[in-house]
Amino acid sequence: MLKVGIFGVGHLGKFHLNNWQEIDGTEIVGFFDPNDTTAKEVEQKYELKRFNSADKLIDKCDAIDVIAPTNFHFDVCMAAIKKGKHVFVEKPMADTLEQGKQIVEMVKEAGIKFQVGHVERFNPAFLALKNFPLNPMFIEVHRLAQFNPRGTEVSVILDLMIHDIDIILKLVNSDVKNISASGVAVMTDTPDIANVRIEFNNGCVANLTSSRISMKKMRKMRLFQKDAYIGIDFLEKKTEIIKLKSAEDKNAFTFDIDTPSGNKTLAIINPDTQPVNAIKEELQSFVHSIIQNKNTIVNEIDGYLAMEVAHLILEKISNTTKLT
Repeated sequence: MLKVGIFGVGHLGKFHLNNWQEIDGTEIVGFFDPNDTTAKEVEQKYELKRFNSADKLIDKCDAIDVIAPTNFHFDVCMAAIKKGKHVFVEKPMADTLEQGKQIVEMVKEAGIKFQVGHVERFNPAFLALKNFPLNPMFIEVHRLAQFNPRGTEVSVILDLMIHDIDIILKLVNSDVKNISASGVAVMTDTPDIANVRIEFNNGCVANLTSSRISMKKMRKMRLFQKDAYIGIDFLEKKTEIIKLKSAEDKNAFTFDIDTPSGNKTLAIINPDTQPVNAIKEELQSFVHSIIQNKNTIVNEIDGYLAMEVAHLILEKISNTTKLT
């Protein structure tokens, strides 16, 4: 039985608690949260032990789940890693790049399993593409959310855009060549809306827009590659592929178009999306990595690289602001 300790039982923490209770082969030994009101509520509702010492909870666990505010991530993760405990931590995995580097080095030295909570990797709309060859050369992303004071201790880049940064880095698999960015702080002291252009060494270009002050929600990514367009709706959990028809597309809806190079047949494909719980899926994958001694799907390197690009974006926005 894998013994798990929870650090942070606020809004998202409760989602994690509910999912941990449904994962076979695990046992929640307790939680740590300095907020007395929240802690009392969780103690009563979940009948879990509250630990007043982070170290004592870590000592009782095989693995920890960190859903505390970002500024607490580093200290909790490092304390657990030093004691040889496995770690799941919400994105971003640390407050600064230097902290991120230290975590990467310590994970390698300790030989533990470390997973970062980039939950969109487990979104049904993204999982539906696992068997489709992806080689995008242009990517367009819109991630818009209504304002919520929760999570505003970090910028919209580290709060929302980092989800898309992680997925784009996974898809493109090329070094970043150049970044252009602009952003505005509207409701908080850090950028609440940002537009970013990332150019990669392989020629791919990604345009990203993220806002946490929108009137409507949107989480869409569009991929353009040779002979295909792929639309991913993370919010509605739907995926659409428009591509040149091939022999495998027997049951797809097709239509003909005239092009300068002649008549071509296009196929529209809507891959099946399974109604999975993305949070439960990512926690289960973390458990499987520990039990089966396999690499985590979103490891410390992935988490650091997404952080690195996010901080480069923040630096570009800061420099642009200073110039104006």
